[in-house]
Amino acid sequence: MILLELFYSFLLIGLFTFGGGYSMIALIQSAVVEEHSWLTAQEFADILAISQITPGPVGINTAAYAGYSAV
Repeated sequence: MILLELFYSFLLIGLFTFGGGYSMIALIQSAVVEEHSWLTAQEFADILAISQITPGPVGINTAAYAGYSAV
């Protein structure tokens, strides 16, 4: 069930975000930390730092790490 919730949350974030990966971060944080409580604020900050130093788009890296940590 959590996988469907993850899919639906990130589908909505991807559909309604304009401006690239950095504009997705606020929506990902509100969905993952505040709305569903899958992660704490400290865990999300750690995920954000890791996704910024790894190669690739920041929004996709953040979503992948957040989804992996939530499951």
